[in-house]
Amino acid sequence: LLSGSTTTAFVPQTNHHQVSRACNGVVTTTSLGIFDQLNKMFAPNETKSPTTEIDGEIDACISILNSAANTKSEDPEKVVTALEDLEQLARRKAKADPSFAQDVLTNLNGEWRLIFTTGTKTTQDRIQKTVNYFPIKALQSFDTSTDPYGIENGIYLGDFAVVKFSGPFDFDLVKRKLEFDFTKIAVLGFVIQIKSEDAAKIGASTGLGSESNVKNSEKGKRPFFNWISADATIATARGGGGGLALWKRVVEEGE
Repeated sequence: LLSGSTTTAFVPQTNHHQVSRACNGVVTTTSLGIFDQLNKMFAPNETKSPTTEIDGEIDACISILNSAANTKSEDPEKVVTALEDLEQLARRKAKADPSFAQDVLTNLNGEWRLIFTTGTKTTQDRIQKTVNYFPIKALQSFDTSTDPYGIENGIYLGDFAVVKFSGPFDFDLVKRKLEFDFTKIAVLGFVIQIKSEDAAKIGASTGLGSESNVKNSEKGKRPFFNWISADATIATARGGGGGLALWKRVVEEGE
């Protein structure tokens, strides 16, 4: 029989000499630790999601945009940069996470106040600067509990709706593209049925829509938004006219 002192020679000893170490970029290991190293190299990484890095960058953009929505004091150029960066990151996120677009649609439900807009490309070219914090009260609401989905868009003086458009919308989950038709307009409380081309003209004249919507309606195309994001507090999108926009969720007292 082998003595106790002899058998210990065949028992792996756990000390710091068996821990792998890096030197000038080259990883070395003792023979007793080789199996641990191989396991680490080929085992699936369960602690890090493919979208972890993207999520961190998205959170940084969202932080700036939340501050802009709540204070209207963030530098406009900083807000535009955050919107542009978020747009690119959202594309990557949507490719990596199929549920991202559905989350955007689900979160769109409710009422939103327009906070910031770059204006359409035409407007930017005309005044040679970026339009920023929206000066009047403009509210937009979405309802996905109806069939078809419903959209409403209005300009307000205080709590009174001066003009309000409403109609159905569709949402393309692949492109995160929302296409809509305004079929009713309420002016000072009086509701009138309208055609989409008439709504486009009125929308362009009031600032609720772009001139491109008028041209698209003449071609039989519907106005649209390419939604970037929507969460519990803010939503972002690029409109059919090329402008970027930021909305803040309207929260009723007591919610």
